[in-house]
Amino acid sequence: MSNKPINRPTIRFSFTSDCENCFGLCCVALPYAKSADFAFHKDGGAPCRNLKKDYRCGIHQNLRDNGFKGCTVYECFGAGQTVSQLTYKGKGWREDPEIAKEMFDVFPIMQQLHEMLYYLDEALSLEDTEPLYHDLLPVIKETERLTRLDPQSILQLDVPAHRAIVNKLLLQASERVRAKVKKGNKHHERKRAGRRDLIGAKLKGADLRGANMRGVLLIAADLREADLRWADLIGADLRDADIRGANLVGSIFLTQAQVNAAIGDSNTKLPHPLKVPEHWVK
Repeated sequence: MSNKPINRPTIRFSFTSDCENCFGLCCVALPYAKSADFAFHKDGGAPCRNLKKDYRCGIHQNLRDNGFKGCTVYECFGAGQTVSQLTYKGKGWREDPEIAKEMFDVFPIMQQLHEMLYYLDEALSLEDTEPLYHDLLPVIKETERLTRLDPQSILQLDVPAHRAIVNKLLLQASERVRAKVKKGNKHHERKRAGRRDLIGAKLKGADLRGANMRGVLLIAADLREADLRWADLIGADLRDADIRGANLVGSIFLTQAQVNAAIGDSNTKLPHPLKVPEHWVK
């Protein structure tokens, strides 16, 4: 029951944020409220006070220590550099203030398109989804086309309609992966995982192989040593979820941002290519 990548077409995108080629868009366009995740309130369109003139973050290496945990669990999936370098051809909002608002409105739409491409790319990489390739490729091609539109066209996109098309394929991919797991004596644990609200749930050591945990609220849940292989974790809220010693190898649609939001350790097993966050080992 392996999700070993096989020969297949590839998406020509980097889903890793390249801050050196971005105009600090997430630090300006997005609003946040003073909370446990952010040290102060900021309105959308207002530059964060930690953003320097060269668009770099002045406290990037110490965000958590300075009360900005929320920044460490945000992921634009590479949308920032696409908007900065492709959509606006390297022209920044500081150099041309007239495009600032438009750029800030385009950015979250581009983020959603890149996020969809991230999940589609993963679906295309799975051995079990090979029968879906003919359906996946046209949707990937169309999503890529949308990212190359001009700003005005991007602002007119019906993103929910396109997301519905993408989600249908991702559900089919999920069903194929999770179908490999045989129902055993602990099927009740996987059934419980299908609930939408598992905030603070006690799931230590739970057998959650092949569980459908799409969009499940797992905030502060105890998932220590849980078996989450082949579970679908798309959109699951893992903020402060304790996954120390948990096995997530083969889990699908998990992002680095979700991992960063959780509490793990050196014994947590993550799927490739996700990495152990620095704050886990401090």
